[in-house]
Amino acid sequence: MAIKKYKPTSPGRRFMTVTDYSGLSKTAPERSLLVDLKKSGGRNAHGRITVRHRGGGNKRKYRIIDFKRTKDGIPAKVATIEYDPNRTCFIALIHYADGEKSYILAPIGLKVGDTVMSGENADIMPGNCLPIRSIPLGTVIHNIELRVGVGGQMCRTAGCAAQLMAKEGKYAQVRLPSGEVRMVPMDARASIGQVSNEDHENVNLGKAGRKRARGIRPTVRGSVMNPNDHPHGGGEGKSPIGHPGPMTPWGKPALGYKTRAHHNRSDKFIVKRRNGK
Repeated sequence: MAIKKYKPTSPGRRFMTVTDYSGLSKTAPERSLLVDLKKSGGRNAHGRITVRHRGGGNKRKYRIIDFKRTKDGIPAKVATIEYDPNRTCFIALIHYADGEKSYILAPIGLKVGDTVMSGENADIMPGNCLPIRSIPLGTVIHNIELRVGVGGQMCRTAGCAAQLMAKEGKYAQVRLPSGEVRMVPMDARASIGQVSNEDHENVNLGKAGRKRARGIRPTVRGSVMNPNDHPHGGGEGKSPIGHPGPMTPWGKPALGYKTRAHHNRSDKFIVKRRNGK
């Protein structure tokens, strides 16, 4: 989908771009698949801020998405392609032949009126969901399960796609967008195609208010704080960092510090790390 630019009628409009939603269905969301979404403002049950820069933002309803796709052998017709405020990609409302409705992640190329299906006998078409053992090598996939039956967890963001590289024994090898090659169970499910709204990464918000509307609050530089608030704080005028390198507010190195566990239980499933090691 294209990106729309504006004439610079104000400083905030000058560099602003938005996704062109003209290709979406102009309908209200399916009410039976909506639930309330409560804001936390980054606070936990004790009322303390545990995640910074959260708060405010536009009120949203959550759309219940079917990540499991376990309704096998029943064809479903795509009724609408819709915007979802809770994720970067678009979603598709599908009507099953038995009358049930559900939302799925919309891949590129899925149109209103198309038929989608899940199960091992489904065709290799965008939007269909199959066990990985039934998908040919080289196929572009998304919404990949890490454990059988829990629902898709990998490759769900806008423009995301992985590629099925190899099958061996109980596991298949999938190349992820980061370049990492990972093993996934053969009976885990994945959907065919690339996730929609691939132009999302090229959108320029243009002004602070659009960031605030998303519920993201401003970031304060550590160098303007006091020493008791940040390792970079204090000193007369503009002071240097005063450490071997930049640090987080909690005193950890801010650049290149490894946070992954050294003996992570998922290490055995990673064939090739994203940095080639």
